[in-house]
Amino acid sequence: MGKGLTQIALVLTVCMLLIVLVHSRTDRLLSAPILEVGELWMDSARGYALWVCHLLMNPTSMYSMLAYLGCIIVMVVLYYLYCALFVPMERIKLLGDIGYIEESTFSKKEIANMVRKRRLVGDVPPVYPNGWFGLIEGFRLKKGHSTNISVLGLNLAVFRDDSGNAHVLDAYCPHMGANLAVGGRVLGDCIECPFHGWQFRGSDGKCTKIPNSDKIPDIARVKRYTTCEKNGWIYLWFHAEGVDPTWELPDLPEVNSGEWKFAGRTEHYINCHIEEVPENGGDVQHLLYVHTPFMSSGVDLRYMWSKFWSFGSSHVWDAKWEPLPPPDAHIGCLQLKHSLKLFEKQITLLDMDVVARQIGPGVVYLTFDTIFGKGVYIISQTPTEPLVQKMVHNIYVSRYTPLFMGKFFMYSESVQLERDIMIWNNKRWQGKPMFVRSKEDALISRHRRWYSQFYSENSPRLSFQKESLDW
Repeated sequence: MGKGLTQIALVLTVCMLLIVLVHSRTDRLLSAPILEVGELWMDSARGYALWVCHLLMNPTSMYSMLAYLGCIIVMVVLYYLYCALFVPMERIKLLGDIGYIEESTFSKKEIANMVRKRRLVGDVPPVYPNGWFGLIEGFRLKKGHSTNISVLGLNLAVFRDDSGNAHVLDAYCPHMGANLAVGGRVLGDCIECPFHGWQFRGSDGKCTKIPNSDKIPDIARVKRYTTCEKNGWIYLWFHAEGVDPTWELPDLPEVNSGEWKFAGRTEHYINCHIEEVPENGGDVQHLLYVHTPFMSSGVDLRYMWSKFWSFGSSHVWDAKWEPLPPPDAHIGCLQLKHSLKLFEKQITLLDMDVVARQIGPGVVYLTFDTIFGKGVYIISQTPTEPLVQKMVHNIYVSRYTPLFMGKFFMYSESVQLERDIMIWNNKRWQGKPMFVRSKEDALISRHRRWYSQFYSENSPRLSFQKESLDW
């Protein structure tokens, strides 16, 4: 709301300045010495103020004033209409922005930290499983640019060379420890250390140049990480034992060919173990209790059952999850059928068929089919800390789907996700759940057995210091 008011104020200010400029002596303004420009502008502003007072005192001239106001209103409306129809959505929620209940006079950040400290974490599984993880959307890394990214307990220098290829190296120069991605230049296919000018090749991490030295030692190199770029993302392969990729991410031809257009993104930070997020795919029972209220009921679990905000509407879900057989055993598939009821009457116009493929521990491709067209959510979940996850959704829709419908789908998904975040932020990992004899609990247990394949003997675990939650 505050951002929208700021934009309106900016538009109105620009309009006022334009009106002042129109009523000023433009020819004199352009030819005046720079020190006199401010005085001319002040004279014009005073003249404009007197003109406005004259309009207010003279009712017969009010039509002119109303015309100006009407133009300003039309410009503001057209601006927001343009944003709604042609600008992809972007929604970013940092850790503490959502999912916590306010207490006394503490800030949201302080509440988030208090909840983390007093929560019993339990005997959690390894915090960094093996697999492909999204580092950054490809469009955010231009040719010749670099960025520093910290994920999975690693500090990385990610850069795109002059040929357009993306590379990922360890961020620290072996010479004196400078961060290559903080001030380092991209030269050809290398990145140059900002401290002493050592250059490292992106394809293998080997040092190719040391100023004032004729010989380059063979050990002068930084670690290079296996990466791939597809479906609009730069991905990193992580394995605790250093094993090469055992499977590849599938291509989404509609996205790579440009047949489907980008409609927006959301970015959330979540306070939980990484396994707790995809586990929702096997927990079909939670759909009834978390995702049934209509999205207008909001994301606060305490109030979302209010009949006032539901408008007599509710979401209906029919879900089935199962792992795929080899050689795709690393993929879990969730099939969803969604419908909307209004006063117990099904609105078939909003029926949706969804197939969500959990590909390893950190990537989901969720395709959907509606009467408005087809599309896909590309979901990346990557640990930035042992118990903090960065989750990014990108949505692409068919070229014939109106952009505002794609943004509506993105917003709807964001509302449902933020309800889950309120649970994840405040729950603890339950290593030995109190399951009952039901097919729903059996499915969660099956999902945990499937997910365990992404842990290995040396997978990093969470360790605690005495009387603290530091790792």
